[in-house]
Amino acid sequence: MAALAWLLIPLFAVVGAAIWGSWASRNKTIGDVAELAGYARFRDAMERTHTTAAEPVRPEREPAATASAVSTSPSG
Repeated sequence: MAALAWLLIPLFAVVGAAIWGSWASRNKTIGDVAELAGYARFRDAMERTHTTAAEPVRPEREPAATASAVSTSPSG
């Protein structure tokens, strides 16, 4: 009976390796096509927003010299 157990261990290893090998070599192009199509749509959307949006106008900041002249303390 012990010899049969020692023969079953390599048999299970071969079956496990065959299952893993078939899983590792599966056709993965279906998921890649969908992801690449989604990325292309994302790129198109980003290009549209960058070409149609105007640059935001930022107010210029005051120089540090004039900002320090303003008193922020309650005693001033």
